[in-house]
Amino acid sequence: MLLEALVACAGVTLNAVATALSIELRDASLEAEGDLDFRGTLGLSKEVPVGFQNIRLQFTLDTDASEEQLATLLRLTERYCVVYQTLAHPPALAVARKRATA
Repeated sequence: MLLEALVACAGVTLNAVATALSIELRDASLEAEGDLDFRGTLGLSKEVPVGFQNIRLQFTLDTDASEEQLATLLRLTERYCVVYQTLAHPPALAVARKRATA
């Protein structure tokens, strides 16, 4: 689900940035993959961390844009993609609990 959210957010952001920069994308596909040891997630090993250890995001773009334009496109996509930025700079998290009232 995390990788799907990253691909969805990065794809929408890529399209918006390309439009703003007047870069025509005939086609674009994004693929995310990550390294995850399920022994931690399934509670089979306390030594194995829960969650992804590495995430890779691959852009395949069909465009006539120059290498400089593509570098700018990807830099701005990273900068404005909320999911990417949240993963790159994790926020403080808080968990709360309350009882349901009848």
